[in-house]
Amino acid sequence: MTQPTRRVLVLGGTGWLGRAIVDDLLADGADVTCLARGLSGDVPEGARLIRADRLLPGALDQVSGTWDDVIELAHAPELVVPALDALADRAAHWTLVSTVSVYARNDEPGADESALLVEPSDPTEYADAKVLAERTTRSRVGSRLLVARPGLIAGPGDPSDRFGYWPARFDRGGPVLVPTTAGRSVQVIDVADLAAWLVRAGRDRLVGTVNAVGPAVSTAEFFEAVRAVTDHDDELVAVEDDVLLAHDVRYWAGPRSLPLWIPVSDAGFAQRSTAAFVGAGGRTRPLRDTVVRVLEDERARGTDRGRRAGLTPAEERAVLVAVR
Repeated sequence: MTQPTRRVLVLGGTGWLGRAIVDDLLADGADVTCLARGLSGDVPEGARLIRADRLLPGALDQVSGTWDDVIELAHAPELVVPALDALADRAAHWTLVSTVSVYARNDEPGADESALLVEPSDPTEYADAKVLAERTTRSRVGSRLLVARPGLIAGPGDPSDRFGYWPARFDRGGPVLVPTTAGRSVQVIDVADLAAWLVRAGRDRLVGTVNAVGPAVSTAEFFEAVRAVTDHDDELVAVEDDVLLAHDVRYWAGPRSLPLWIPVSDAGFAQRSTAAFVGAGGRTRPLRDTVVRVLEDERARGTDRGRRAGLTPAEERAVLVAVR
C-alpha cells in the first residue's frame, strides 16, 4: 500500500538553514509548505511559499489543515507563541531548532543535554529567547517535541562568515594571524548534515532533546586541515589572548574578530557530547570535506570580499606589524 505523502510546514524556509532543510524534505518526498516573509529570497522549487509577516495579526490563518511535522526556526517569543497557539494541536510532530548557546556553562568539556541552562531574564537576548522557546514549546507540544540544539553550523553560503573566514584567509596566502591553539577546539556541523538529520528525525518522529553537533577537533588540527586544503605553506603567527585583546581583536565572530576563537576557560562550548546525536542517527562528514565545500564557495564569492566576521586584510596587517 502506498504511504500518504508527508505534509510538513516549515516556519521559515527562505534563509540559509531553512532552504537546506526544504531541499532535503523535497528530496525525501514530502509535501512542503513554508510560511515566511520571504525577505531572504524564495523557497526551493517544489515547495509552496506563503508570504506572511508573523508579527502581524492573522498571519497564521493562511495555514490550514493538519501537519505531520512543523519545523520552527525562530526564537523570538512574539513569533514562537502565536505559532504554537495556531498550530500546536494540529501537528503530529514538532521540531524546534534551538542552539547549544542555551547552556549556562561552557567550562565542562563533554557536557550533554542534561547540563544546566541559562535562566532567562531578557527575552531580547538570543540564549534567553531560545530557552524560553524551548520551555514554551515543550509546555504546549509535550511528548511530540524534538528540540535540536546545533552548535556552530558551517557550509557554503553561511551568512555569518565565521567558519569561512579561515579557508578564505589561508587561500589568500602570506603569514596568517591566529590565536594560540593549546586547550582549544573547534566543533562544527555541516549545514547539509544538520538538514538531513532534521528531516529524518521528523519523518521518524524522533522526540527529546539532542545536541546536533559534530565531533570536536583541536584548533591545531582544524588549522592543519585548512592549510592542507588551501595548500598554504606560509607562517602561522600565533599570538596570546591578552596581546590580541590589547589590539582590539575580538573573540568568536563579528567585525575585528578571529572567528571561532574563544577563551580557554570556555573550551567546553566547542566540546559538547555527541552521544545523543549519534544515537539518534546523526551522521557528519569529515571536517576536510566541509572545508573543501566552503573553500569552493568562498572562491566563488570572492575571498577578499567584505565580511561579517573576521579581520580585514588591513586590520590583520596592522596587528601583525605590531606584534612582531
